[in-house]
Formats: sequence, C-alpha cells, structure tokens
Amino acid sequence: IDLKPLLETYSREGHPSYHPKMMLKVMVYAYMDNIYSSRKIEKALNENINFMWLSGKESIDHNTIARFRSNKLKSVFKEIFKQVVLLLAEEKLVSLKRVYTDGTKIESVAGRYTFVWGNAIKTNREKMSKQLEQMWQYAQSIADQEDQDPEPPEFKKSDPEKIQQTADKINRILKDKSDDTKKKAKSRYIQKNFAPNLKKYQEQEVILKERNSYSKTDPDATFMRMKDDHMQNGQLKPGYNAQISTENQIIVNYTLYQDTNDIHTLESHLENHKKLYNELPEELTADAGYRSEENYELLENKAIKAFVKFNTFDQEQGKSKKRKNKTL
Repeated sequence: IDLKPLLETYSREGHPSYHPKMMLKVMVYAYMDNIYSSRKIEKALNENINFMWLSGKESIDHNTIARFRSNKLKSVFKEIFKQVVLLLAEEKLVSLKRVYTDGTKIESVAGRYTFVWGNAIKTNREKMSKQLEQMWQYAQSIADQEDQDPEPPEFKKSDPEKIQQTADKINRILKDKSDDTKKKAKSRYIQKNFAPNLKKYQEQEVILKERNSYSKTDPDATFMRMKDDHMQNGQLKPGYNAQISTENQIIVNYTLYQDTNDIHTLESHLENHKKLYNELPEELTADAGYRSEENYELLENKAIKAFVKFNTFDQEQGKSKKRKNKTL
C-alpha cells in the first residue's frame, strides 16, 4: 500500500513524530476490535499485548491518537481504503463489477436531547412576525401623526436589525402613549428578545440547509430512527445514514448522508464508486428502500443491471403463489 499521501501530511520540521505506518496499524486494529475512543486505544496500548506488538511498545497519548485521526488520517483514509480494495480485487477476492448496496443508520455520539427542529424554527418565526405585527398595529393606532407609518413593514422578511428598529419604535410609542401595562410588558419583551432570537434562527437555518433537524453538539448529525432501538419506542436519535456497497462480504464503497431516506442517496453513492475506481459496477443489487422511477432510470441510463425490488414485489409474489395454488 502506498502511504505517500499519509506521509505528506507530516512536516519535516519539529520533533520527530510517531511513524504514521505504526499509527495506522494501531488505528485499523483498534477499529477491528470495536475500540474507537482515543482514551481506550491509549489504554489498550499499555495493557493489550497485541497493541504493544503493533506499536513496538510505544506509549502513545490519547491526544496524539485523536490528532492523528482528525488531522492526518481523515483526509487520506479513502485513498488508503481504495488501495486495500484494489489489492483485494487484484487477488480475486472481490469483484468491482457487481455490488450489493444497503443503508444503515449510525448513531452519533451527540446528546440525544440536543435537537434543533426546522419546523419549530419556522413556527417560532411565524409567531414572532404575528406578534410584532399586532404590536405594530396597536402602536400605530395610538401614535402621534409624526410617528405613524403609512406603509407597514414586512416582518416576515425583515432582518434582525430592522426588527430591532421596529421594536424600539413600538416601545417608545407605548411608553409615552399607552396605559396598558400588559402591552408595555410585551413590548419590552419584544424589544429585548426578538432580534437576538431571529439572528439565532437564521444561524440555525444555515446549519440546517435542506434538513429538518440537527444536533447542537454535532451539527452534522440529523435526527432519525435507528434500527437498533433498545428502548423500543421509536425515539429519534442524532445520526447518519451510511450507504455501503459490498461484494463477497467485503465493503468496496461507502458514503455518509444526512438524508434519512435511502432513495435520494443512490446517484451520489454510485458517483463515489466511479471516483474511487474510475468505473461503475455492471450489476447492483439493493432492497426496496431504493425503488423509485428516478433510480430505475438512473441505473438504466448508466447501463447498470439492476436488481432493485419494487415496493409491491412481495404483494405480487403472494398473488402469483395464490393463483398457482388454485390451479393446482
């Protein structure tokens, strides 16, 4: 395996680093042993004889392990992965002409109750606009002529600065003209909170993009239902939709998505396969989670023989069996 891409991430200056080849061996073996935490890997290096042998009895700090994973390995891992798969293909252990694709949800290490919901942001913004418009109309009804605005502002499209200016004006009018303490209290609340809240919602919408949710402690994670639901309550958890293609029980292609639905992932997943190996598979087998007219057309246009079950397949199979039984 050519480790030149990994070696190029290191500088020749400064204190000599642990050899990246040794670090890579430790990381691969740790992951094969279901050890992912850098602290647990550090502990294994000091206690597990297999890790000691791989590392040459080097005692590596967990911070070094974490930095290697995030700063060095992350950017070149797919290149190393590709080389391993090509090596297996050269040895006839896998074929890149035929793949079996499926998706699985991987739970993030983020907190389960750190969610931000797109629908909640939309609802809150609508409530803010409605309340601000009501207060503006009330303020206009009691304002002096010089404070009256003939054209009402567009609250739904306003930015935080414009909202703050409007809230300040409403508060000033009510302070001088209104005896309604509840209205004044509401005006002060709007003046204090609406502009910062709108700014926060705008920042959250930038993170959300096309999604409906994300986790505050892992903004890339989307809340979705996991297959492994130990509480058996269908609770949404922050995670990722991992798309995996295998052949002969060996992973040959993988991609990660924030989309909870497998249907929308197939095209880019195939593009990743082509990017890795400069060609598309000739056959693809997948379950009904990928069935859609667009995906069938996609596979046909790319000359990929598709074995993708459509959503009424089981029903039609059941009907045909019943017909056969009747004829018998």
